[in-house]
Amino acid sequence: MPTEAILSTVRQFLGVDPTVRITLEPIKRGASGRTIVRVKTPGHEPFIGVHWNEEREDNSQFIPVAQFLKQAKLRVPTIIHERARYRVALVEDLGDVDLLSLKDRPFAERLPLYRSAFEQVDKLFYAKPAKDFHLMPPFDAALYRWEQEYFFEYMVEDFLGLDAGGLRKNEAFIDLSQRLGTVARHLVHRDFQSQNLMIKDDQVWLIDFQGLRRGRQEYDLASLIFDPYMDHSAEEREQLLKLWEEIADERPLEKLFHECAAQRLMQALGAYGNIVKNRGDEWYRPHIATAARLLGEVTAGTPLEAPLAPVLKAIRQSKK
Repeated sequence: MPTEAILSTVRQFLGVDPTVRITLEPIKRGASGRTIVRVKTPGHEPFIGVHWNEEREDNSQFIPVAQFLKQAKLRVPTIIHERARYRVALVEDLGDVDLLSLKDRPFAERLPLYRSAFEQVDKLFYAKPAKDFHLMPPFDAALYRWEQEYFFEYMVEDFLGLDAGGLRKNEAFIDLSQRLGTVARHLVHRDFQSQNLMIKDDQVWLIDFQGLRRGRQEYDLASLIFDPYMDHSAEEREQLLKLWEEIADERPLEKLFHECAAQRLMQALGAYGNIVKNRGDEWYRPHIATAARLLGEVTAGTPLEAPLAPVLKAIRQSKK
């Protein structure tokens, strides 16, 4: 059992016998095939215990990626102790405040945190892993196409009950995956959104970075700026783009940026559909309409607008 593996690792790390009380408090985060708990025991500061299964290939990347990012001076939790053969890591506790938890605060108050987050993405640009460092496969046409298929299967077919055959054959989606997949130069977080940005000492710290790979930097930017959990207004998105421009001395090309946003939003909708329909987690349901509305915005006037229209309409009607 995951908690037993964590508990055994904690006792080994602390060098205590079974009579010492150790409390494991569940921390619910996402759906990545991992068990995450906060470990509390007398005489020691709380820390986080993580156990992963083999459901996802990237889970085994957590420890080496964390160590690489720490060496590259990015803000990530320290690995305190690990037993990789048992798929367990003990990690620095960053607390409970993530960017999403601050959603109701005035946007102007949150802007410094976005600056902090963007500085981390910019630093990723300069991070140089060793030639033999194992990364997940890069974002190429096949991976972008896989994300689209995830959307077709779990949102269009499973959640909405529609036929996705026409979407699979539509050249607009195929062209998008091939166009985006021609470049994979930058390191990207892969899931750069408000739940994965923890706040500590008034700075943003990264978590859930095990999917690190090479890809388009615009994908990470679009993931945060068009984050359905935060649902930024057009004016807020413009402020965020200006903030990024201050940090990176450049602004993403609008067409490319919106294409990356469309790709990311389709992936998110696929995930929401899968989690709500097949795992019964209703927390994600309200975000489906938001993601669909944003997807409609970034694909307006593009070849994706017409084929997506019936899907977005069905999502709007599913709210009623």
